[in-house]
Amino acid sequence: MSSNRLESTSLCHRIGQAAPATLGTALALLLLPGIAQAQEISGGDTAWMLTSTALVLFMTLPGLALFYGGLVHARNVMSVLMHVVAIACVASVLWFAVGYSLAFGEGNGWIGSLDKAFLSGVNNESVSGTIPETVFFMYQMTFAIITPTLIVGAYVERIKFAGVLVFNTLWLLIVYFPVTHWVWAPGGWLFEMGVRDFAGGLVVHTTAGVSALVFALVLRSRLGFPQDIKPPHMPGLAVMGAGMLWVGWFGFNAGSALSAGQGAGMAMTATHLAAASASLVWMAIEWLRHGKASVVGIVTGTIAGLATVTPASGFIGPMGGFLIGIAAAAVCYFVTQYVKQHLRIDDSLDVFAVHGIGGMLGVLLTAVLASPTFQGLGFAEGMTMASHFGVQLTGVLAVAAWSGVATWIIAKITSALVGLRVPKEEEFEGLDITAHGERAYDL
Repeated sequence: MSSNRLESTSLCHRIGQAAPATLGTALALLLLPGIAQAQEISGGDTAWMLTSTALVLFMTLPGLALFYGGLVHARNVMSVLMHVVAIACVASVLWFAVGYSLAFGEGNGWIGSLDKAFLSGVNNESVSGTIPETVFFMYQMTFAIITPTLIVGAYVERIKFAGVLVFNTLWLLIVYFPVTHWVWAPGGWLFEMGVRDFAGGLVVHTTAGVSALVFALVLRSRLGFPQDIKPPHMPGLAVMGAGMLWVGWFGFNAGSALSAGQGAGMAMTATHLAAASASLVWMAIEWLRHGKASVVGIVTGTIAGLATVTPASGFIGPMGGFLIGIAAAAVCYFVTQYVKQHLRIDDSLDVFAVHGIGGMLGVLLTAVLASPTFQGLGFAEGMTMASHFGVQLTGVLAVAAWSGVATWIIAKITSALVGLRVPKEEEFEGLDITAHGERAYDL
C-alpha cells in the first residue's frame, strides 16, 4: 500500500470517528491536496453517481416543470416551462464558467477561488474520491440547476422574462455559489463549524425558500389575489410532476453519499418513508378540515416530506425518516395557510412554506433524530444533542439571513435594469402569448 493510500485511509478513519459519512466529509477526502489522485475509480460508485446525476436533472426537467405547470392557470403554462428550461441552461453555463470553482475551489471560509474556472485543470485523469471529477462536477451542477428553478413558484404569472434571466444569474453568483462553499466545501466556515446538511436543506431549500418569500414581497401579488385566484388548471399534470420529483429525489439524497454503499441505501430508505408519511398526514389534515382529501394536497405533502428529510437523510434511520415526514406535513401545511391567509403574501406555489420551512425544519431535526434513540447514526465526537442543535441553528440563521438580504438587493437591481412586473394587460391575457407567442391550449 502506498504512503498516499495509507494517509487517505488514516484520514477516512479520523473523519469517520468524528461524524458519519456525509457529502462534506467525502469532499474533504477528494479535495485535500495529495489525496485526490491517490484514489482509485470504482465502477460501481461511478455508475451510481451517473445514475444519480440523471435522476436529479430529471427532477427539474421534466419533474418540477410539470409540477409547477399543472398548478398555474392554463394561459401561463408555457411561461412556467420556459422559465424552468431557461434557468437550467443559465445555471449550467454559469456552473461551468465559475460556479464549480467558486463553490468547491480552494479559497477562504466565504468563497472559493477561480482556479477551476471553465474546468481548468480537469481532464480524463482527474479523480474525485472514487469517481471521475467530471462526474462530481456534473452531479453538483444538477443541484445548481434545481435550486433557482424552485423559486419560479413564487413569481409565476406576473414576471417579465428578462427579469427571470437577470435575477437568476445574479442570484446564483451571489447566493447559491457562496452558500454551497460555506456548507459543503472543506474550509467553508459552516463546514468547519460542523454543520450537517447531507443533501441540501440549507444549500438548496433554505436559500430557495427564503429567497422566494422575499422576491414575492418585492414583486407584489397577482391581480385578484387572494379572492379571485383560480384553482390549478390541471392537477393531473402536477401529480405526474410530483411523481417524477419523488423518484428523482433518490438521486438527490441517496446520491449525496457519493458512493453505492450502505449510506446510500439508508438515505434512500429514510427519504421514501418521509415522503410517504408526510403525504398521508397532509391528506388527513385536509380531510379533517375540509371534508375532502385533494390530490394536489397529498402530493404537496409528498414534496414537503422530501424537502424536510433532505438535510437529515444521511444521518438518520428509518424511524427518523418516518417522524420527519409527520413533522413536515403538520408544520408546512399550517405555514402555507398562514403566509397566504394572514400575511397575504403571494408566494404563489408555496415555495417558502414547503421548501424553505421544510429545509430549515429538517436541518434542526437532524440534531435530534441523529440520536441512536431514533435509529440515527449518532453525533460527532465531543458533540451532544444540545451543542449540535446550536450549530444547526447557526447555519439556519446565517443562510436564511444572507439569502433574504441578498435577494432583496438582487431584486431591486433587476428591477432597475430590466424591470420585474409585466403590465396589467399582459398579466390578464397571460404570459404564454404576451411573452412567448405561444399557447398550450385554445382558450
